[in-house]
Amino acid sequence: MEKSPLLNGSKEKSKDELSAALKTATTSVLLRSTPMPENAVTVKGPDFNNQLSLHELLEGYSRMGFQATSLDWRLSHEPILPDETEEYKEPLKRSTTKCKIFLGYTSNLVSSGLREIIRYLVQNSLVDVIVTTAGGVEEDFIKCLGQTYLADFQLNGAELRKNGMNRIGNLVVPNDNYCKFEDWVVPILDKLLEEQRNEGIIWSPSKIINRLGKEINNPDSIYYWAYKNNIPVYCPALTDGSLGDMIYFHTFKNPGLVIDIVSDIRSINQQAVFARKTGVIILGGGLVKHHICNANLMRNGADYAVYINTGQEFDGSDSGARPDEAVSWGKIKTDAEHIKVYADATIVFPLIVSETFVKEVHGSI
Repeated sequence: MEKSPLLNGSKEKSKDELSAALKTATTSVLLRSTPMPENAVTVKGPDFNNQLSLHELLEGYSRMGFQATSLDWRLSHEPILPDETEEYKEPLKRSTTKCKIFLGYTSNLVSSGLREIIRYLVQNSLVDVIVTTAGGVEEDFIKCLGQTYLADFQLNGAELRKNGMNRIGNLVVPNDNYCKFEDWVVPILDKLLEEQRNEGIIWSPSKIINRLGKEINNPDSIYYWAYKNNIPVYCPALTDGSLGDMIYFHTFKNPGLVIDIVSDIRSINQQAVFARKTGVIILGGGLVKHHICNANLMRNGADYAVYINTGQEFDGSDSGARPDEAVSWGKIKTDAEHIKVYADATIVFPLIVSETFVKEVHGSI
C-alpha cells in the first residue's frame, strides 16, 4: 500500500532528518524544569468532603488579595537608623509605632451591609484615617433612624418614585428616612451656627462629621465610634448628597454657616506627611480613591496599597486605574507592596477582614 503524502510530506525525509526533527520536538515539549525552591507553595483547593471552618475555607482564597496582612507593620520590625531621633530609639515607642491605615469607601457600601464591617474596624481602632463621600456619611446616620431594605435591580423607577421609595442598586430606602434625617440634623446645624457666632468656631467637614457622630450617640454608627476613638473622617464633597440638601435648606431658614475645606486638606496631608509608614485600603473609586492617594503624594507615596473595585483602566479614569499608575505619580512608593482586586467589595472585603483584622482583635478563629 502506497504511503500517503500527508503522512510523509511531499518529499521523503532521510532517517537523519527525521531523527533531528524528533530530537528538536522532544526537547521543546519535554523541556526540563529547574528545581522549585524548597519553600514553594503548591496549589491545593479546599476539600468539601471535609467540614471546613471559615478560616480553612479562606485559606483556599490565599491568592485572592489578602495582602492586607502586610499592613501589620511596626517600627520595631526595622533596624534603628544612624540618624534616628532619641524618641524613636526607645523599644516601647518603636513597638507601638504602627503603619497608619487610610480607609476609603463610597456611599453605596455604607448603604449595603458592608457598613457593619466598616463599623467593626472603626470600633476597634483598626484604621487611622477615613475618607468617604457625603452619602458615605449620611447613610450611616440615616440607618440609625430608619431601615434600608433588600429589593431588586429590576424594580421600576417610576413606580418607586410614586411610592416614595429610593433605589440603591438592589436596595430601597423609604423617603421617610430622609425626612427623619432632616428632623434630626437641622437642629444640629442650628447649634453649629450658634457656636460659630458665639465661640468663633470654624467648622470643617471633618469637624462636622465628628460632631454628628457625638450627637447620634448610637453604637451602631460608624461615626459614633470615629468620634469615640478620635479617628478623623474627611469628606471634601460633604455637600454632594442629602446632607448638602439639608445645608441648602438651612441657608434659607437660618443663614450664615461657614464650612472650611482648607483646614481639612491641610489636616489629611499632615496625617500622611508625619506617618512613618502608610497603607491605603480603598473600596471603590472616584473622589475617595484620589483624595487618599493624593494625600500620600505629600510623603512620596504610600508603602502599602489594596484597591478593591470593579473599574477597568481602559477609559483612563482614576477610578479604574491600577496601583502602578499611582506609582507613576508618586502616590504609591516605587518599592511598595500593592494589589488591585477586581471584585465587588461587598463580596471580598468581609473575607479579607476576617483573615486579617479580626485576628488582630480576637486571634485565630
